Amino acid sequence: MKTDIQIQKDVMEELKWDPFLVSSEIGVAVKNGIVTLSGIVDTYSKKLSAELAAKRVAGLKAVAEDIQVGVSSKYMKTDAEIADAVYSVLKWHSAVQEDKIKITVEDGTVKLEGVVDWEYQRNNARTAIENLVGIHSIINLITVKPRVETTDLEKKIKAAFHRSATIDSGKIHLTVYGSKVTLRGKVRSFAEVEEAENAVWAAPGVLTVDNQLELDEPEYAF
Repeated sequence: MKTDIQIQKDVMEELKWDPFLVSSEIGVAVKNGIVTLSGIVDTYSKKLSAELAAKRVAGLKAVAEDIQVGVSSKYMKTDAEIADAVYSVLKWHSAVQEDKIKITVEDGTVKLEGVVDWEYQRNNARTAIENLVGIHSIINLITVKPRVETTDLEKKIKAAFHRSATIDSGKIHLTVYGSKVTLRGKVRSFAEVEEAENAVWAAPGVLTVDNQLELDEPEYAF
């Protein structure tokens, strides 16, 4: 089992490894396996990259992200400029139903609302605008209304688990009740927890995922 000091060191090294980030801008604290990231970065996309980098490290239990976006003068945009950029990006994105999405921008915070047919469309609407300059944060309030009812949802999800190179399908148990999927079991890493949940969200008809997966902490010999 990794100590907090080991996890902290690994997270800091992972931040340095990411060429998009300036590791000196980001503070890393670890307590009981929970990583807290702090500091100020100049774009929202760097905030997300730091969180993803931390989640790639083995041995941690969770990531608490407290990084602030302090947009520098060269990245400053008005709310009107941001709204126009968001609309243009969504309009030209082939996997987003931009006509079903309402955009609101206030003080650099973008709020997305509306109803789409699939979870991937909801996610794509957010990821499509993450790298736009001037954005402080994104609130995704888009909801999903599936077009079809799926009777073999459990079978489809299990097949997706078996196809994945990063998911140990034998250690994950799932139950399906209507459009809600519950995941239980122990997996090897925080990244595997997210990978399993993402695989479930990709299935047609899923509206709710209750992810109760736990980390199976390995024993380390020193």
